[in-house]
Amino acid sequence: MAIARPDVDFVLIEPMERRVAWLTEQVTILDLDNVTVVRARAEDYREAVKFDQLTARAVSAFSKLIPLCTPLLASGGEMVLMKGAGAEREIAAAEKAIRKFRLRDVRVQELGIGLDVEPTRVIRATTS
Repeated sequence: MAIARPDVDFVLIEPMERRVAWLTEQVTILDLDNVTVVRARAEDYREAVKFDQLTARAVSAFSKLIPLCTPLLASGGEMVLMKGAGAEREIAAAEKAIRKFRLRDVRVQELGIGLDVEPTRVIRATTS
């Protein structure tokens, strides 16, 4: 994404030292001036900057990602979380957290429909 959008700044938050080292190396090799790699857990990242959009690997249930991710987003910011076939069930299970963190427009979007591959599912949600 950073290569395709040099006009956008990206912050990669990763807790594992070996992944941070690899990401930092790739940023250097690719000469990406618009990427910052930070070694931290999402819940420990407390910079003053709030993000317009956030994405995460399928690392946890949606209900657990909401309290980790929402504080990092600016008002009106959007989460785009990669999920599997159970994405709709995850939204239903996260109903309480969705209300508590005042998320809106929570939905599953399937990408790659009609291609000869399993579609990618993402949960999208916007902060109030």
